[in-house]
Amino acid sequence: MNKQDCLTRRHFIKGLGATGVALATPGMASAMTTDAIHWDEQVEIAIIGSGFAGLAAGIEATKLGCNAVTIYEKMAVYGGNSAINGGLFAAPNSPLQQQQGVQDSADTMVADQLKSGRGVADEALLKHIATYAKDALQMTLDAGAEYYPYLQQLGGHSVPRTYQTKVSCGAGITQPLLHECRKRGVALQNRSKFEGFVLDKQGAVAGIRIRYPFYEEDAQSGKVINIRASKGVLMATGGFAQNVNLRMAQDPTLNAEVGCTNAKGATGEGMLEMFRLGAVPVHLAYIQSGPWASPDEGGFGYVSNYSIFNFPHSIAVNCLTGKRFMNEIADRKTRADAELACRDNDGKPLPPIMITSYAHAKEHPTCEKVLKYDVGWKFDSLQAIAKRFNIPLQPLEQQVAEYNAYVKAGDDKQFGKSMAKAKGMYLQAPFTVVRLWPKVHYCQGGVQVNVKAEVLDSNSGKAIKGLYAAGEVCGGIHGVSRLGSCAIPECMVMGMTAAHSIMGA
Repeated sequence: MNKQDCLTRRHFIKGLGATGVALATPGMASAMTTDAIHWDEQVEIAIIGSGFAGLAAGIEATKLGCNAVTIYEKMAVYGGNSAINGGLFAAPNSPLQQQQGVQDSADTMVADQLKSGRGVADEALLKHIATYAKDALQMTLDAGAEYYPYLQQLGGHSVPRTYQTKVSCGAGITQPLLHECRKRGVALQNRSKFEGFVLDKQGAVAGIRIRYPFYEEDAQSGKVINIRASKGVLMATGGFAQNVNLRMAQDPTLNAEVGCTNAKGATGEGMLEMFRLGAVPVHLAYIQSGPWASPDEGGFGYVSNYSIFNFPHSIAVNCLTGKRFMNEIADRKTRADAELACRDNDGKPLPPIMITSYAHAKEHPTCEKVLKYDVGWKFDSLQAIAKRFNIPLQPLEQQVAEYNAYVKAGDDKQFGKSMAKAKGMYLQAPFTVVRLWPKVHYCQGGVQVNVKAEVLDSNSGKAIKGLYAAGEVCGGIHGVSRLGSCAIPECMVMGMTAAHSIMGA
């Protein structure tokens, strides 16, 4: 890297302040050059992060002949944010779709995502991911992941294409992939905090700096070691939803009072280090909130998957009016915005409720836990619901009657919800009810990558040699709003893609 390039990049990093990107240290301070550096360890591929993307990359790399790949995880446990996500996997042309006669294609899935992305999603990347989603799904099946024998149609999807793990969370995928990594000889090291890159004289990424063993209570714990990665470095570090200062720099309303579904390690340091190298920041202000979350429990909780399953045959009701206020299976942003607009007469938040027939709700495995842990409730009548949540009874009764008529006719005249998954599923007592309120869930923004999972340089527009990224740390793929169940295929396909690019396969 010549002096002019360094100056140009420093000016670029300085300019990031105007975009709201919070940088902890001066530009380039965390990158070192290989001049006279002592390498403490050497691998062929270094993977930072042990979620869906990192694990899939590790497995694929060994299939392609890599003999020395190591996955480094900052936290004490493996899996990161992936382990606690909803375990929902969207794939077109999947075995279940073929068994059930569902007509779907990569193009159809992409069209759904482009609509949700409000015109600024990356069509090429979405097409690449949708095309190979079936292969990623097969990797999970080969590793031993187990799914329910049905498909769900999540908000914004035009057809049912979503698998659900039997444990109703992402651990149903990360644990089998972790086992497969170990089986294939992938080395794994936890308590390993990424500190920065090591560059060669031409500016290519030659290795990484890792603080080990790292304990989150002490930022200076452990020792910083230099690790050479002879073939490449894959950044699979996830999003920054737990970094309150950084997310507030993009959206001041996302302060510490707003809940979050992410693991504690989702703080974005890896992304910031790539910005310091000159990576292009894309769509950082597009931060998605989950409209299926509950204000009555922390994190992702039990209500989230319960709501996702039940939305197609349930109604969401504004407690102030007793009426529906949204299409319950619209895309996430549409629903989250509609929920946030539910306020009392003083303008204070008034979480809406979702009403489901218990006969249908109990079909989902989390229903029992929702009721057991008092984050959802069972009622014998609409009168009891109205009394509990101070809802005007007559409008509520009228709304339920109207909705049942829509079920019978197969046509939602209020909000145009697809009634395919509600056929014959009338709202009848006894009922179950949960409260809804969005939580920060996913960062659409991050570094720009191409369909080879190469990180692009803001100065040249070309790939930064030796550097690859996959998963939520990447930006621009989904646009304004990501459709539910599309994160896992994205992470895994791009992780697998990175392995192919690094290995030259």
